[in-house]
Amino acid sequence: MSRYEWEAEYPLVWDRCGDREAVMAFAEGYKLFLDQCKTEREAADRAAAMARDAGFCNMDLFPPSGGTLKPGERLYTLRQNKVAAFFVLGRKPLTEGMRIICAHLDSPRLDLRPDPLYEAGELALMKTHYYGGVKKYQWAALPLALHGVIVKKGGQRMTISIGEETDPVVYISDLPKHLSAQQSRQTMAEGIGGEDLNILVGSIPLEGEEREPARRYILKLLYQKYGVTEKDLTSAELEIVPAGRARDGGLDRSMVVAYGQDDRVCAYTALQAILRTQVPEHTSLLLLVDKEEVGSQGATGMKSRLMENLTAQ
Repeated sequence: MSRYEWEAEYPLVWDRCGDREAVMAFAEGYKLFLDQCKTEREAADRAAAMARDAGFCNMDLFPPSGGTLKPGERLYTLRQNKVAAFFVLGRKPLTEGMRIICAHLDSPRLDLRPDPLYEAGELALMKTHYYGGVKKYQWAALPLALHGVIVKKGGQRMTISIGEETDPVVYISDLPKHLSAQQSRQTMAEGIGGEDLNILVGSIPLEGEEREPARRYILKLLYQKYGVTEKDLTSAELEIVPAGRARDGGLDRSMVVAYGQDDRVCAYTALQAILRTQVPEHTSLLLLVDKEEVGSQGATGMKSRLMENLTAQ
């Protein structure tokens, strides 16, 4: 296919959209969504909040009048705080089918291991394991943030976000050019291994401590600032993601540069569509799921019976 045949069959998106200002305005909301939703938990929670603002009712609390749902009723639900589903009831019965869009909320990232904190070379570090299709060489020397949840003894649930705005960031150190001759001869896949993706979190020693003073200083800070103990880290779900806000890309501001666009670009646009849906012919379902990056397994992935169970409910 020649260039001209290609352009005729697949015209440039900017040539097809009539109102470029509307495109730019829509992207502002998308960038804000990316800023607020760096984990699947944050994305599901934000999507549910947007649905409530648009008049959707929680289907787990919704009492249908007379036991029957009516066309145009708008429902949402959360599952395990990682999946969000949205229904708009249509005029036709479910026996005539539904209109379904699915997207996933998880993105490649690093997760803290259950017992992450250790000291090496008089530095405090945290062990990680990578989740999803991570290109490991891209994560070194990059400002990183910690987002997630800690459930403390007694059941208190804490939401953690460290590394955004004026917070300190963490990062994965890399070798300088003059010390990386051997690394430079390796392929990109070999240059930084999975075991090298440990985040540097501190270097100040705790005064009066001879054994692992840098590690103990970090533990002291975590307790003083957040009330978090080392045992709390064992059951925490903390994700390491790139720090910073979504930015316009290009001198013409025609692109968005941000973490997590796979697949939150689909999640956000589909969410905007269903929030605007009123009384469709067929019932509309938007399902935003987890675990796509690791094979869609588990109770929150698409290989579960989640969609069937929600539809039956």
